[in-house]
Amino acid sequence: MVEAWYMDESSEDQRAPHRLWPNRAVSLEQLRRLGVVYRKLDADNYETDPRLKEIRRAENYSWMDIITIHKDKLPNYEEKIKTFYEEHLHLDDEIRYILDGSGYFDVRDKDDKWIRISMEKGDMITLPAGIYHRFTLDENNYIKAMRLFVGEPVWTPYNRPADDFPARKAYMKFLAEEAQ
Repeated sequence: MVEAWYMDESSEDQRAPHRLWPNRAVSLEQLRRLGVVYRKLDADNYETDPRLKEIRRAENYSWMDIITIHKDKLPNYEEKIKTFYEEHLHLDDEIRYILDGSGYFDVRDKDDKWIRISMEKGDMITLPAGIYHRFTLDENNYIKAMRLFVGEPVWTPYNRPADDFPARKAYMKFLAEEAQ
């Protein structure tokens, strides 16, 4: 099962867990209230998994690819790692399904605090359009993930500040409604 927690303010190695002391765990329900959807799937059988097929059909995830993030597998590795870790948002949902390895997705809560979500094999996450987030490998330095999209993929990250985009405004409205 996925684990999430509030992060410390340290700027040390981004791949470290960065837990507060004492730890402040974040539940799946708290993530859901931020619009983050989590699922656990069978990564060993992703090519034939009927549950993945049903999720793709129900959510209209018509396009997918697989990315391996490791220094020996990803061109411009160092540059990409820095880019992934810059705080940004997207105009569409970001859907990632971890097929092997592990890493962290960090998201901002309603009070602008960082929450770190530890992802490993079999975890699928959907980050809503307009949420500020970032990604980094953990200390294992390896992840293989399926990227899913509705329609053609759009890779554009909009670095913070990006508050004037309709996707951000819609996300902020969602958060306000969740708080009521």
